Amino acid sequence: MKTQSPFELFGIDHLLDEEERAIRDVVRDFVDTRIKPEVADWFEAGRIPARELARELGELGVLGMHLEGYGCQGTSAVAYGLACLELEAGDSGIRSLVSVQGSLAMYAIHAFGSEEQKQQWLPGMAAGEKIGCFGLTEPDFGSNPGGMITHAKRDGDDWILNGSKMWITNGNVADVAVVWARTEDGIRGFVVPTDTPGFTAIEIHKKLSLRASVTSELVLDDVRLPADAVLPGVVGLRGPLSCLNEARYGIVFGTLGAARDCLETAIDYSVNREQFDRPIAGFQLTQKKLADMAVELGKGMLLALHLGRLKDEHLIRPEQVSVGKLNNAREALAIARECRNILGGNGITLEYPVIRHMNNLESVFTYEGTNEMHTLVVGEALTGIPAYR
Repeated sequence: MKTQSPFELFGIDHLLDEEERAIRDVVRDFVDTRIKPEVADWFEAGRIPARELARELGELGVLGMHLEGYGCQGTSAVAYGLACLELEAGDSGIRSLVSVQGSLAMYAIHAFGSEEQKQQWLPGMAAGEKIGCFGLTEPDFGSNPGGMITHAKRDGDDWILNGSKMWITNGNVADVAVVWARTEDGIRGFVVPTDTPGFTAIEIHKKLSLRASVTSELVLDDVRLPADAVLPGVVGLRGPLSCLNEARYGIVFGTLGAARDCLETAIDYSVNREQFDRPIAGFQLTQKKLADMAVELGKGMLLALHLGRLKDEHLIRPEQVSVGKLNNAREALAIARECRNILGGNGITLEYPVIRHMNNLESVFTYEGTNEMHTLVVGEALTGIPAYR
């Protein structure tokens, strides 16, 4: 009997147009040939050739691919989501590199920057020649960014920044940081070249998740910036939160890539692994696990595509992105854990991708808004009553 992949079961290809399928296939081929053969070693070593990969991803056209102009591809939101899915099927760390570059750092400059800032940074970032990071989260303020301590004060025409940012992807390899700080006028964004005196990035080690990704603490000690370093287009939390919604949208798709890779691995393993003189895929309990996971994966994909179509029509709302992130990150993590169980002892080795995806998804479940915060966003949308405090 012919077998079907989880997405074939749902007829997903029928919901995509020719261009979307072509973009997906190109990114999948890159992941299959460039990422998957090496990522287990990168994960084990806790090191990644970030600059080399950034240039290759720039050549692939996925950095800021959903933005218009300045060397960006201007693709649809759905195409960008499909690229995130395929990248995360390789590793969440690779998708994180692309998300932070395109949906956080580049998006902030594209949406709120001056024309001079856009011309200075975006073409090089789209090509992967320059790497960006995004400084919002602080050691003591994650889910509550409005409490941030990092501040910027005027000194003549200049700005002086002081503070620190935590859990910053790309921090140690970045050429530019978009840093959010408190000012007398409200929270503002600043474009900070990382070679500015007083700016320090400290790489975070001893991680057991996202090991194929650069994670850093940023320290700003009397960082002096010219007046034109500020992003002129936004004041207040609306700026960073709109950037986070862009990145969360990519996660809605990306988590499904990790889950799909886990499930396809578990299906292949169960068909070939024999116990009691038969493949374990022939046992009812195994088939129930596989069927349940395929249904959740397919439902998540249908949700992601629906949100993507809404986004392409400029109809998507922040709480809808929260629905997607809440559901798909949660279900992807559950799928990874169940697949690890199906693989038994082999599930804990890097010879198979499952525990690597599982560990990565523990971080994805938390970052860009925790499960609890997105639950409360959805709760407020349903009741009209905020319950964050």
